[in-house]
Amino acid sequence: MTSATAEGVAESPATPPVPSKRRSVTGTRRTVAALFLLPALVLLGALVVYPIGYSVVRSFYDSSGDSFAGIDNYKDLFTDDGIRTALKNNILWVVFAPTVATALGLVFAVLTERVRWGTAFKLVVFMPMAISMLAAGIIFRLVYDQDPDKGVANAVWVGVHDTFAQSSAFPKAHPGRESPLVARDGGFLTRATVHTGDTVTLPLVGVAPDQMPDSAKKAAAPKADPGRITGTTWQDFTRGKGVGTLGGVDASEQGYAGMRIEAVKDGEVVDSTKAADDGTFTLSAKADGAQLRLPASNFKEPYNGVDWLGPSLVTPAVIGAYVWMWAGFAMVLIAAGLAGVPRELLEAARVDGANEWQVFRRVTVPLLAPVLGVVVVTLMINVLKVFDLVFIIPPGSSQDDADVLALELYRKGFAEDQPGVASAIAVFLLLLVIPVMLFNVRRLRREVRR
Repeated sequence: MTSATAEGVAESPATPPVPSKRRSVTGTRRTVAALFLLPALVLLGALVVYPIGYSVVRSFYDSSGDSFAGIDNYKDLFTDDGIRTALKNNILWVVFAPTVATALGLVFAVLTERVRWGTAFKLVVFMPMAISMLAAGIIFRLVYDQDPDKGVANAVWVGVHDTFAQSSAFPKAHPGRESPLVARDGGFLTRATVHTGDTVTLPLVGVAPDQMPDSAKKAAAPKADPGRITGTTWQDFTRGKGVGTLGGVDASEQGYAGMRIEAVKDGEVVDSTKAADDGTFTLSAKADGAQLRLPASNFKEPYNGVDWLGPSLVTPAVIGAYVWMWAGFAMVLIAAGLAGVPRELLEAARVDGANEWQVFRRVTVPLLAPVLGVVVVTLMINVLKVFDLVFIIPPGSSQDDADVLALELYRKGFAEDQPGVASAIAVFLLLLVIPVMLFNVRRLRREVRR
């Protein structure tokens, strides 16, 4: 279409200006992206790709690194006793540690949601994450100490135990020289039988004066009773060289307060009693013709609690320390996910008649499934490379029983000078982590599509 001007001259429509092509100073966009990614790629190659590649290559060589060993190093993963123990323990770690930590985190997050001091409680539970694994290992090495006077775990355990079953006060007591007692079945038995009207002395030694019961009084000599059997059991020891009469009750000696005495005929207990605070005791006529026995219960060693760091419990004990540290991490992530749960769904479930347990099990947990998956997968990857706690907490006598792959890698590479086997363990660990990482990536992609 043309238009007329004032002079009647036709003009054609205006042609739009063609934009000029100006090249970027730094080149194309791909070049710019490559330049920005280059530092990260260099670091990634130097710190991740090269070590992985070198470990794979090194795993096929012997300890010297000069001779090609083939798959011999990988065969050791399934034939070496130490590595097999480490592999079994790693399975226990992967199964139990993430599960228990996530479960505790879920419980803490749900229970503290409605309480006024929930934030303070979460802060306390999360505080262990602020300390290093090394510090946590030292703390729990003390917590699990066998001595109840040092270890908190055994102090509590012994306190509970002694509430229901009091330990003996005379674990070290035993007959002295020229004693009328002989050892029998963990206790002590008189050599001869006793009869009514007799007085019997049962001297013992071996208990330090400061270890005697608080109720113990000065020992008293037995007084004869025609229709009964009387006697005294006491600590036959007087301080000072040449002081005191052997087998006789001296003024400064103390009675075994609470000592149990039994009268035994033909292997059966016909009468029994306990010594008074001054060590004296009395048996009825039923004991006539019997032998007197101090049963083994009098000499039972004091209960020292559980051997937390022994061969059978060391791995669960170390896992407990790990859970103490990481339950707070799980709780914080789950609490964040819980804050995003629509309250309308929870209220609708309650209106429909669901109780709190049903709301938790059928509404809250399914809605938190993505968050729980993140926590579990993260902890699984973390426990596959756990090292610090296993290296610090178990004593040398039980460290082999608590061994894990990361610790065995350290041992083979540095303590035993087998870098080929250590590299094979490192590659094996990488292969164990890859499926978990792929699962996590696929799950994240599904979440993005939603």
